Amino acid sequence: MNQERTDLLGEVAGYYSARLAEHGETAQGVDWNGEESQFLRFAQLSRVIGDRTEPFSVNDLGCGYGALREYLGKSYPQLSYTGIDVAEEMIQAASRRLGGDPSTRFIVGSEPDEVADFGIASGIFNVRMARGDAEWLDYIKGVLDIMDRTSRLGFAFNCLTSYSDADKMRDTLYYADPCALFDHCKRRYSRNVALLHDYGLYEFTIVVRKGGAGTA
Repeated sequence: MNQERTDLLGEVAGYYSARLAEHGETAQGVDWNGEESQFLRFAQLSRVIGDRTEPFSVNDLGCGYGALREYLGKSYPQLSYTGIDVAEEMIQAASRRLGGDPSTRFIVGSEPDEVADFGIASGIFNVRMARGDAEWLDYIKGVLDIMDRTSRLGFAFNCLTSYSDADKMRDTLYYADPCALFDHCKRRYSRNVALLHDYGLYEFTIVVRKGGAGTA
């Protein structure tokens, strides 16, 4: 990992560690407005999994305190889950909450250490601090390459949308062009790509399906 990427990830880890210290193990602690929108977000991301009844595995990149693990566990009892986060404090919190489950593990890092059936990333592309548009977009595309490489059946991620109201945009956040990222995923990763931009939040979700992935 080059020094520039190391510095960038250090900034992200510091930001989220501060949020956790301020708000605790809550939606606000991972920089979301509240639990209702967090669950709505998870519902979009989990569409990459579909109506699966057989055992499968998930890598959750930027897992925070493990909220997605709890959410998925209600619908998928056969889930095997790995949560990855650059913020050590987040991993410590997640391990305290859920680390006793043998089907669940948490690791500090910026990418999965094993290939899983599915990869999910919620909110990790939003907070860019002082990084410029071009640099942050390059970072996003690099992470998507990692998700593609470490996901057998597909992956899903979300971004704040460039269609957000201009007066509500913040300089420290990155608002991605959904059409450009859809095109990138379609050309680079799979012919089966869905763009979800109809669930009432100032964001979008992209679902990339490979062979055998669910269609829900």
